[in-house]
Amino acid sequence: MAAPEPAATASAAAATVPLPGQRPIFVLNSLDASVSVLDPVTFTERERIPVGKEPHHLYLTPDDKSLLVANALSDSLTFIDPLTAKVQRTLGGISDPYQLRFSPDMKWFVTLANRLNHVDIYKWQPENAAEPMKLVKRVPTGKTPSHQWIDSKSTTIYATMQDSDELVAIDLASQAVRWRVPTGKLPADVYLTADDKTLFVGLTGDRFVEVYDVSNGPAKLVKRIQTGEGAHAFRAMGDKRHIFVSNRVANTISLIDTQTMTVVSELPGPGGPDCLDLMADGRTLLVSSRWARKISVVDIIDKKVVRQIPVGRSPHGVWTLDHVPRQ
Repeated sequence: MAAPEPAATASAAAATVPLPGQRPIFVLNSLDASVSVLDPVTFTERERIPVGKEPHHLYLTPDDKSLLVANALSDSLTFIDPLTAKVQRTLGGISDPYQLRFSPDMKWFVTLANRLNHVDIYKWQPENAAEPMKLVKRVPTGKTPSHQWIDSKSTTIYATMQDSDELVAIDLASQAVRWRVPTGKLPADVYLTADDKTLFVGLTGDRFVEVYDVSNGPAKLVKRIQTGEGAHAFRAMGDKRHIFVSNRVANTISLIDTQTMTVVSELPGPGGPDCLDLMADGRTLLVSSRWARKISVVDIIDKKVVRQIPVGRSPHGVWTLDHVPRQ
């Protein structure tokens, strides 16, 4: 049989790449050591990918070619193609990668070791296939590092210490703790405004989001916004002004205006809402319902749950390439 013409081969390859609006939704099933791949058109589970133990969070590589799934109890990262959902590789030797993030300048990769009480700072070197991440510094911190944000200039890591009720700033250049300040109960996710001046912290042990001025020196508390019991994870609306926060105990989602520092809308969030992603239509909010083993799809205009998709046990991270901007 004759080999296919190069043009025909390229055309066939292009046909297998999903178009915007058709690219998969990924859900991390923390207690099943798997990733559910959802069809964004039918909103059904297409397949389930085995990964390492306790996958909690995920992040896209700077070149947009790989979605990294952090397998905390397996000390590994699973690289998945965000377009085809095919596993590309597994990288071991990453200590307890509970939460992860790349710096905006694409030089650093940072993981928070939730059970081991340290922050690891890696040099990102994708040209080195054998060692794409090189550990530069392990920074001892408070108890149970939870979530992080890196400023737009790639100078500072802001990380919460869930069980010692602290917010810690780490200097990326020196890899040293710059300052630490006390917070409310069980600080979890953080969100930094685009101007790098204002940091929002969700208090999972309370019903507030704390707002800090981080523009100069140690963080200064400027306001506590009442949202709902178990304020936990953030997701930007994409307009550089509004952010959603999931209230895990209250089973609600609050929309916060970051300029007025007030709640401007309330949405349903059934089943212990955790991580969030807002699809590119700016209307469809994906919510991991941790205790219900489902992904809840919320219409933010009509303020109602329009469907729920069964997935694995304790769904945590949820993400799709077809999303609105992160700020």
